[in-house]
Amino acid sequence: MNVTRAKAATGCENDVMRSNPAHASSDPDVVRQLVRENPWGILVSATSGAIVASHCPILLEEDAPGLQIATHVGKPDDEIHELGEREMLLIVQGHHGYISPSWYAAGATRAPTWNYSVAHCYGTPELLDDEENLAVLTRLVERFERRVEEPLLLDPDYGARLARGTVGIRLPITRFLCKVKLSQDKDPVSQRQILAALRTPGPYRNPALADDMEQRVGL
Repeated sequence: MNVTRAKAATGCENDVMRSNPAHASSDPDVVRQLVRENPWGILVSATSGAIVASHCPILLEEDAPGLQIATHVGKPDDEIHELGEREMLLIVQGHHGYISPSWYAAGATRAPTWNYSVAHCYGTPELLDDEENLAVLTRLVERFERRVEEPLLLDPDYGARLARGTVGIRLPITRFLCKVKLSQDKDPVSQRQILAALRTPGPYRNPALADDMEQRVGL
C-alpha cells in the first residue's frame, strides 16, 4: 500500500481525540476486539519534516503478554516512516455511521451526531527478520483465506519472494486512547428508536453499527 505524505511544521505529540468519560474505554480487551473485527489499520508516523500514513492489514498477537500488533509495509514505506526510530500511531476503527436527531425521543436534545468505535494505539515498532516476516505474511493470508469456499494459502517459496518487497513490523502497544460512542448516554426510548432506524432500509441503514450499539447499551 502506497504511503500518504503530508508536510508538517512540528511533530504530532498529542492525541486530539476529544475526551468524554461517558465514551472512553481503558479496557485493552476492547482494543483487542476492535483489531480482531477490523483488521485494516492506519499507521501514522511524525518523521523529520513530514507526517506519513500507510494503510495495512493487521494481526493481533494473541499470545503476547500485552497488546501487540503484527503487520508489514511495502518498501520503501519503511524508510519513509523511519521505522524503529520513534513512536508511531496505529488507528483502528470499527463500524461507524450518522445518527439523526429525528430518531430521538420527544424532549431529547436534538443534536445530530456520529456513532463509532476507534482506538489510537502507540508504540515503537520492531522490525522483523526475514523468517518472522514470512510467518506474518503466511498468517495474514490464512486469516482472510479461511473464509472463502476454497482457501488458497501462501506457498512458502512464492511467499518468500513476495516477502522481499515488504518489511515486517511488530508493534508493542505501550499506551492507547479508545473511544466507544454508541448512544450509551441516550435515554432508552431514543436508543431503541436509533436501533430501529439503523436497521430500516434507507440512506443511513447500518445494521452492523446497530449490532455494536445493541451489545454496548444492553438492549
